Amino acid sequence: MPKFKPRWVKLILLSFLSALLLAITSTATSIYLYGNKITDTKAEAAIVLGAAVWGEEPSPVFRERINHAINLYKNQNVTKLIFTGGVGEINEPAEAIVGKKYALANKVKVTDILTETESRTTSQNLKNAQLVASIYQLNKFLIVSDPLHMKRAVLMARHLGMDAYPSPTPTTRYRSFSSQMQFLIRETYFYLVYLVFKI
Repeated sequence: MPKFKPRWVKLILLSFLSALLLAITSTATSIYLYGNKITDTKAEAAIVLGAAVWGEEPSPVFRERINHAINLYKNQNVTKLIFTGGVGEINEPAEAIVGKKYALANKVKVTDILTETESRTTSQNLKNAQLVASIYQLNKFLIVSDPLHMKRAVLMARHLGMDAYPSPTPTTRYRSFSSQMQFLIRETYFYLVYLVFKI
């Protein structure tokens, strides 16, 4: 068997690390740019991806998503809102129920609000929302979430066979450079994991 000299081993390792760094950087860049695209697409429903609730109220992150979905509804970009998300903490209501109550308080018709209350992850949010939507024969969707979450969420939705389009929140609670970088690093990791394992 051929013996690798230390110099060649170092070159191979350096090449691998360079390729890995390039893949990570290009993925992170594409996630950032994708989340900042503005689209005027209209759809039958907006799927609002769940986020934490604080007692009976949506967390600031979740509230941004709900407010954006309500604006889409009032501007007639969608006719239905689908809130997703189950129970995070034992004594808290389901995320979807908190979202529904908030939307009702902001004059969204109860007949135009659908919910699923079992999901705990983005993938489950989308799968369960798809099941709910099928009951009402809804086929075209805007996916509502934070800008940096958008690329992975839409990719997941399309892998489920959904006619889905991004609708990132125009504002985000992740405003500081530090918080945005943490979110971007997290999303880059989960996006690459999803590409490899489809989970």
